[in-house]
Parts: sequence; structure tokens; C-alpha cells
Amino acid sequence: MLQLTEPVPIEYMEEYQLLSAELDAKLPDKALDKNLIIATWNLRAFGDLYDNWVAGANDTPKRDNQSLMCIAEIVSRFDVIAIQEVKGNLRCLRHMLKLLGPNWSFSMTDVTRGRPGNDERMACLFDTRKLQLSGLAGELVVPAEKLNEIAPDALTRQFARTPYAVSFRTSGHTFILITLHVIYGEDAAARKPEVKAIAEWLAEWAHDINAWDHNLIALGDFNIDRHDDELYQAFTSTGLRTPNDLNEVPRTLFSDPDHPNLNKFYDQIAWFPQVEGEPAFSLKYNRGGSFDFTKVVLMSRGLTKQGLSWRISDHYPLWVEFLVR
Repeated sequence: MLQLTEPVPIEYMEEYQLLSAELDAKLPDKALDKNLIIATWNLRAFGDLYDNWVAGANDTPKRDNQSLMCIAEIVSRFDVIAIQEVKGNLRCLRHMLKLLGPNWSFSMTDVTRGRPGNDERMACLFDTRKLQLSGLAGELVVPAEKLNEIAPDALTRQFARTPYAVSFRTSGHTFILITLHVIYGEDAAARKPEVKAIAEWLAEWAHDINAWDHNLIALGDFNIDRHDDELYQAFTSTGLRTPNDLNEVPRTLFSDPDHPNLNKFYDQIAWFPQVEGEPAFSLKYNRGGSFDFTKVVLMSRGLTKQGLSWRISDHYPLWVEFLVR
């Protein structure tokens, strides 16, 4: 368990232990020099914190210490996690890093200004016992002269929330995570230019990056509605591929197990597999999934899914495990 900055009230310990046991059962163990567990999580409006164990019905914000403790316990099970919707207010992030302890570090963007940016940052949190930064950290910006060259139906302006690239080193492997949160817009057609542009941009960049023996992994909230719909086709149009087992898992609290074909396909983790004449993707994929926390967090409060989404998130964390030996 995490070393908390203050004792957990006894009335919350049983639920916390249930969450810990469920994580033990559903996620792979972190093993030094054996595996690498990468995750992405859209943490809904991850900004301010109600600084008490439980926020009341009329309190604002709704995310409180018990909620944050649950989020931190989930995050601690990954080696590195890309988080979307980190807000300008960093109180939740600062307190979560205290819960995670001195072995955790982070890299993040500044807030993307303007209304489409929604006061959001991109962040990567990582366990320094497994990973080290390997030098690169920066936002992806399309040169003005290339805006209309990427593809006829691609971008005519910069990304609403600028994608963020961070490079890491572990167990003799180097890799670059590119995290993004595609603008939602009024409909799927409004999202397609950004999805298409990031696919084109990554394909061009991967050709150069792979030549230096770096693995490139795109992850985040792509706001894709359906598997194999128009947005998914744009996302995979330049060769990005997702592992098959991720195509079977729910992404959000509002997924319907009785109608899986109608569930949103927002969050993705993808990379370019080996192609003849191109450098190989050197990380060996093992398995992946999402983590449904709804049955093991804040159960005693009797929250609706909407209420739970403001305390934890409306998205599940999505993860993949690679073998490194």
C-alpha cells in the first residue's frame, strides 16, 4: 500500500483494502528488469481538491482526500502513466505525488491557452525505480507551411490541446510517449482533422525517431466513438496499430456491457509495428486492458455513476504491459 501522509480513518480502510486486492488480481505485478507497464488515464477535471476526507453534497470541488487516495493507489500500479485533463490548478497533482512518495516524478506541459484548450495540461508520471527521463520533452507543433500539406482533410490550425512527447529509458530500451487529448467538438466530423493530423505527424516523425532506435507510442483520449468508424480509420490510416485485446475492453463508466458495439472507444494506446525496411519496435507486447474501479471505490457513499465520475473519473485507466527481458 501507499505510505499516506496521515492515517487513513478506520471507516475507509476496508474499501481501500478491497481496491488494493482488486488491483492485485486484475493488473500485472511491476517487476524490475522484467516488464514495463504503461497506462493512460483521462482524469476528469483533475485540478482542485476538497481538503477533507469526504466532500459533502454541497461542497465544491467534489474530489476529496478519500477519492484522491483511491486514484493514487491505482496510479501506483503502473510504471508510467499519461494523464489528460490536468487543470491549471495543480492541487490534486501535488497531493497525489505526496501520496505516491519520493520514488515518483513527473513531466508536464503548461496550460493550453484559449477556450478550446479548456485550461488543461498533459502530464506523464513515472516511477523512478524503473524509468529515467532520456532527454526529450516537448510539445508537437505543426509548422505553418505544413498545415495544409499533412492531408487534404487534415488540420487548418494548431492542435486545440498540444500533444506532448516525453522520452524514457528502462532496462536497455528507450521509448517516447506522445500523449494527447483530441478536441471533442460538436460531432465526429469536427474531431477528424486533429485525429488525421496526429496520425500523419507521428508517421513522419516515427521514421526519423526509429532510426535512432527509439520506440514511439501514442496514447491518450482520441475521442473515437466506435472501433472501425471514420475516426478510427483516420487514426490508423498511417500504420498505427492497437493490440487486439484492447479492442475488447470498456473505456468509460458509461459503457454498456449488453451493447458493447455502442460503447465509446475514446482512449487508445498504439504504436507502429515492424514494417519491412523499417527499424523494429523493440518492446515485446504481452497484454493489456482497462481497470473498472466502480465496484471497489467509494462504495459506501451510494453514488451515481455521474457522481463517481467527478470524484474519480468518467474514464477507466487503459494499460499495456511489455516484456523487457
